[in-house]
Amino acid sequence: MQDPQYMVAIVGAGPAGLYAARKLAEGGARVVLFNRDIKPGGLAEYGIYPDKLKLKFGLRAQFQQILDLPTIDYYGNVTVCCGGNIVLEDLLESGFQAVLITTGAQGTKWLRLPGENLPGVYHAKNIIFHYNLLPPFSEKKYLLGKRVAVVGAGNVMMDVAHYLVRDRKVDEVIAVVRRGPGDVKFTRKEMETVARNLDLPAFESEFDRVVPIMQSAGQNPVASKAAFMDALPKALEPVSQTRFRFEFLVSPVRVLGDWMNGVNALKVEENTLVGVDGNVKARGTGTTRQIEADTIIFAIGDTVDRDFCVPIFNDAYMSAPQPCFPVEGVSFEAYNPDTNQPIEHVFLAGWARQASTGLVGVARRDGERAAEAVLQFLRTQGPMRDLDNVVEKFEQRLVETHERVVDKPHLIKLKSAESIDAQKLGLEDFKFATNDEMFTAMGY
Repeated sequence: MQDPQYMVAIVGAGPAGLYAARKLAEGGARVVLFNRDIKPGGLAEYGIYPDKLKLKFGLRAQFQQILDLPTIDYYGNVTVCCGGNIVLEDLLESGFQAVLITTGAQGTKWLRLPGENLPGVYHAKNIIFHYNLLPPFSEKKYLLGKRVAVVGAGNVMMDVAHYLVRDRKVDEVIAVVRRGPGDVKFTRKEMETVARNLDLPAFESEFDRVVPIMQSAGQNPVASKAAFMDALPKALEPVSQTRFRFEFLVSPVRVLGDWMNGVNALKVEENTLVGVDGNVKARGTGTTRQIEADTIIFAIGDTVDRDFCVPIFNDAYMSAPQPCFPVEGVSFEAYNPDTNQPIEHVFLAGWARQASTGLVGVARRDGERAAEAVLQFLRTQGPMRDLDNVVEKFEQRLVETHERVVDKPHLIKLKSAESIDAQKLGLEDFKFATNDEMFTAMGY
């Protein structure tokens, strides 16, 4: 690896940020990673279902190899945003030639329905962070009832259903799906986790109800049904009596309940399917009904953090429509619509550029392509001197403005402490559930 010539800050240490850091380091950049959480990994650490240990261990090993590179620095428990002690301008004024934002979709997306703020209404991301032990979500109490409606049709919905069926063992889980069986986005592998709990008579009845609508829109009901039934042969053995069922072609319009007793139902509008410009879309019919539930979880995607002071469009930060440094025809440059110009020195990658899109492999590819765009830009800036001095000065500022900054030696201590506790408890994997426990393990 060549000696570094450039200085780059990356805000966010999930897959997009970490893989971008490696690409930049290979291209001659000294990279400093800033992370809101103590641990790196982002959704690869706190979004993947806890029992997928092989996948988690493999990703952690790759991330550790990246962090071991001598030209990559890491500072965790540091928030970069308008309301924090560090803002974008601080990074640029301190000597960083470019800033790559890979913060993911940290904001919470809602439908803004009446009743969304009633007790018993949650966002899927909060539940997933809770059972994956991400502070402070790990410390919060989520009161889940016996009948839970989960709004969504993707892998996130299925992960929440997995948790409700196999861990919380609630009485009933109802997947509320805006379109039909032919438009679900979860994989067969995800369906296998809960397929043995599928209420087959209810599924057959619901499927028969929507078949004429699917056929009128040119969809193949036989192929669509196979997406559900094909999961049964390799499905996990059931561990609960939870009844899992689907409500297709319905859109939420109101959460029903009161502040004393919480949620009691979800009011939905029935949909039909129509063809629009070659695509099949759901359209409301005006007919409404109620789905009884005492908990409602919205798994409807995410949005970016609105405290970052970068313009937002469609739940992601805006990228320049006519970039100066495109990669494979894609723009990675942050954009200011008021000036109709890219925001100089600022780039985007991963879910910060296109919210809630793809899995780890997609985030990796996006981060690496963004790094290529940044390297194109850096070559127009020329090499820098005294890179170590820039890092040392900024580290001193972090120490002065933040109570507990986590660097790479701290991460090594934390990993060792968690490994020791895993062995003591006879577990394959163990991680501390609170920041205080992690700080204590790291010697703070």
